[in-house]
Amino acid sequence: MAQYQLTVNGRRSTVTVEPDTPLLYVLRNDLGLNGPKFGCGLAQCGACSVLVGRTEARSCVLPVSRVDGDITTLEGLGTIDRPHPLQRAFIEEQACQCGYCGNGMVIAAKALLDRNPSPSEAQVREALNGHLCRCASHNRILRAVQKAAQAMRASAPIDPINDRTEAPV
Repeated sequence: MAQYQLTVNGRRSTVTVEPDTPLLYVLRNDLGLNGPKFGCGLAQCGACSVLVGRTEARSCVLPVSRVDGDITTLEGLGTIDRPHPLQRAFIEEQACQCGYCGNGMVIAAKALLDRNPSPSEAQVREALNGHLCRCASHNRILRAVQKAAQAMRASAPIDPINDRTEAPV
């Protein structure tokens, strides 16, 4: 067993686990975060996705000893009172029926919108390509991501030097 310092959703935590323990198990079992789900255990479905830094990572196969950066889970994006635009859009579009894929879809969309605040439908499809949804809510999910992108662009701060909207960080 070894101790690891993790910053998850802005909070620093120390966990004592085996080095090869998947990050997903630490998040769910040690830190009580239920956004990331255990789906396939093989990094194939996306249910376990989290952001490490600004990059999407499949936490079911990422050993805690290899985590390099701050971790953001679905719970770290917004709150019940102030949901992130992606969370709000997914709710408004009723994008998830069972909700199992929702975590990964939102996390993948967040990573995409951080890189590209104005993605085309094809780019959204590509970013979500590795995420499985068995409820066939794909069209609603696409609408939700586009709606969130528009909301995020509308609320982006103005760059006083170039007098244009900046991409949110």
